[in-house]
Amino acid sequence: MRALIQRVTEASVRVDGDVIGEIGKGLLILVCAMEGDDPATPKALAAKITKLRIFPDDAGKMNTSLLDVGGAALIVSQFTLAADTSRGNRPGFSTAARPDIGRALYEQFITDMGDLGITTATGSFGADMAVSLTNDGPVTIWLDV
Repeated sequence: MRALIQRVTEASVRVDGDVIGEIGKGLLILVCAMEGDDPATPKALAAKITKLRIFPDDAGKMNTSLLDVGGAALIVSQFTLAADTSRGNRPGFSTAARPDIGRALYEQFITDMGDLGITTATGSFGADMAVSLTNDGPVTIWLDV
C-alpha cells in the first residue's frame, strides 16, 4: 500500500457538498492499495503510521506519535497515488489494485487503525471528494509498505 500522510490541525472531506468525515488534530491519510498487496499489508501500514514520531514533544522536536498525542486520522482512498508518469504526460494507474481488492484493503486499513486505538473518519471509496485541510508544520510524508 502507498500512503501520503499530512500532519493536520484539522481536515475534512465532502461528497456532494456534505461533510462525511472530519477530524481535528491528527493525520490526513491518503491511501492507495497497490497491485500485489495482501491482507497483511494494511496492518503493517497502520502499525507504521501510528508509531511514526512526527508530532512535536515539549521541546518542539518531532518525537511523538499519533498514539502519543491522542490524534485522529481522516482516511481517504486515492488511487491516483499509483500514478506512473514515466511515459508521456498522461499518468497510468495500472499498478493500483483492482477496485474490488482496493476497497477491501482500504476498509481493512480503517479497521486496523481503529484496532490500534486511533479515532478514524473516512472518505467514500470511489467517490468524487473535496478534501480540506490545514497542514501543520507543514509535515507531509510519503510511505510505501
